[in-house]
Amino acid sequence: MKTAIIVMAMSILGFTAQAQKTNNKNSATIVLVHGAWSDATAWQAVVPLLKAQGHEVIAVNLPGHGTDTTSFANISLQSYVDVVKNAIGDRKNVVLVGHSMAGLVISEVAEEIPGQIKELVYLAAYLPKNGESLLSLAKQDADSHVSKYLQIDQTTGSANIAKDGIIDVFAADAPAQINDFIINSVKAEPLAPLATPVTLSNEKFGSVKKVYIHTANDHAVSLPLQETMVKNSPVSKEYSLPSSHTPFISMPAKLAAILLTASK
Repeated sequence: MKTAIIVMAMSILGFTAQAQKTNNKNSATIVLVHGAWSDATAWQAVVPLLKAQGHEVIAVNLPGHGTDTTSFANISLQSYVDVVKNAIGDRKNVVLVGHSMAGLVISEVAEEIPGQIKELVYLAAYLPKNGESLLSLAKQDADSHVSKYLQIDQTTGSANIAKDGIIDVFAADAPAQINDFIINSVKAEPLAPLATPVTLSNEKFGSVKKVYIHTANDHAVSLPLQETMVKNSPVSKEYSLPSSHTPFISMPAKLAAILLTASK
């Protein structure tokens, strides 16, 4: 059923993969890391578009997300980082893409294996400085709608978004036909990684090229916060999409085009 709904969603969005494959010498490894309250299936409309250009594409599923049943008690920011590093393996010149919360994850990965990362791409993502956490950055975001719907469960160490706020927060521009699918896809998020500060250095993290993709109509990580983070941690290139927090749902072809340009 889930596959059928995704196929339907792609059809609604006019999804096609028409591009010709590029020569292998021009191909890259693109590693995609999903954000909070999500999983690797978030990228399903984007992955074929990137592969159609000859790139190796790896969509990482973080512990405790999707079908992974790792106990929240055993999940930390470091466990996210380790899963991404394992997915990268010994590959070099990796284009590492992080959405939302995964901005912290890819930053820590770059700190630990800077020599393997060609470029970090932040998609509507938290772009931290040393010592910052997702929660410390989110507290600065007066324009985010997350706080209206956030549900914290200290007993299970989890955070969730109320069902009546999911579309507003994440996917206000998604086709109405797939709203129920989106709402039912959101699951609780482990709290510990959200509260953990990153440890970053100029010598390692600072040496890696960075790109930021802004989402202009974002109700989760607001555009003003995105712009502030980029001002505080300059990047080499900025792009913008007229989308909500989830352009991989509402405009996958436009997002893929930016990722292809950024990966060159």
